[in-house]
Amino acid sequence: MIDQIQYNTEREHLIIPEYGRHIQKMINHATSRETKEERNKVAKAIIAVMGNLQPHLRDVPDFQHKLWDQLFIMSDFKLDADSPYEKPSREVIEARPEHLDYPQNFPKYRFYGNNIKTMIDVANTWEDGEMKEALTFTIANHMKKCFLNWNKDTVEDAVIYNHLFELSEGKIDLRNCEESLSESSSLLRSKTKYSSNTSHNKKNHKKNHSNNNRNRKRY
Repeated sequence: MIDQIQYNTEREHLIIPEYGRHIQKMINHATSRETKEERNKVAKAIIAVMGNLQPHLRDVPDFQHKLWDQLFIMSDFKLDADSPYEKPSREVIEARPEHLDYPQNFPKYRFYGNNIKTMIDVANTWEDGEMKEALTFTIANHMKKCFLNWNKDTVEDAVIYNHLFELSEGKIDLRNCEESLSESSSLLRSKTKYSSNTSHNKKNHKKNHSNNNRNRKRY
């Protein structure tokens, strides 16, 4: 009896396994019929069975079209039967999608992120004035904060000014500016405060959740 056991790995490959092996055998039977009239009759019966296997999709638009396409696909496009819809072709089904080009950004200072370069490009389009100056120092302070995410100690403003000058291709020059950026301790403190508030809220939520469970009646 063990010698007569047939494993699925030894059986015919199922093109669409969701329909099972019996549907695949019915399609193979329809393909082997000699007359087209008989093939059309068997194909319609198979479509009815396939529809019964998915009754929740009967009201979906183009559901019948989908069933007929799957019928020809499972026959390996060998079934010669009349279809109320245009028959699918192997070339269209097996066609590979076109290569999708992803934007490749390789910034020299990756710890600033790609958004900093976008902000700098926008600032370069603005006319000189108070608005552009305010935006420039906002960008510089944000760069300093991003730098501190990787270097927790400190960073000199001159380093940020040099990086900003380089990333802006020399269009934004604050190297000789006497105004200082925000203190490193202030930037780190705001981050720490946010982290502590987040953890505190999580603890309170966990505590309230446990209290609710404790007061809940158990039957």
